[in-house]
Amino acid sequence: MPTDLLQKKLRLQIRLTSIDEPLFQAWERWCGDLSFVSVHRGSIFDHDADAIVSPANSFGFMDGGIDRLCLERFGNVLQDRVQTQIQQDHAGELLVGAAMIVETDDAEIPFLIAAPTMRVPMPVENSINAFLAARAIFLLIRDSVFPSGQHAGEPVREHVKTVLLTGLCTGVGRMPAVQCARQVRAAIEDVVLGKFQFPETTSQIRKRHDRLKK
Repeated sequence: MPTDLLQKKLRLQIRLTSIDEPLFQAWERWCGDLSFVSVHRGSIFDHDADAIVSPANSFGFMDGGIDRLCLERFGNVLQDRVQTQIQQDHAGELLVGAAMIVETDDAEIPFLIAAPTMRVPMPVENSINAFLAARAIFLLIRDSVFPSGQHAGEPVREHVKTVLLTGLCTGVGRMPAVQCARQVRAAIEDVVLGKFQFPETTSQIRKRHDRLKK
């Protein structure tokens, strides 16, 4: 499907936020030219959306960074829901490169997407984990259905038209802002714009992998 038609069908609006000036500038530089992307300086909770992203660890512990702020906003029950779904649907571990969605019971931001950027809290600056997490987020919205709850079996894309995202791997992960923004842009192009092309050789895999890490 042509890239413009794919995005029109998905109708996804991506809202990138940052309280940090370097990340705000990186979002603007690498993603701000897209008509369906808006870049905002300030708290991620300054905006309403259908879903907010939690860049948690693979076991759903939400005790730091943006995850802790999510618990303050939505309540500790949210961590229980995330961890219950990880145990029931992902054999106890949501791997980096996977994502899942739970309800928040919040009218302004009704869903949370958990997309780990690291297996356990640790520096991941020499990785493509921001790309893998962003790719998982957009694939979840584009292709998945709700596994349970009042929307069980319904396509996620029918209910998530706007998504809030802040830095991936830029906190505990220590990934530079520009590296994060470039990796998120690559995921947008692959999934939302449908530009991904399956590699023809292992050399192509390595070259792209190395470019994403810069």
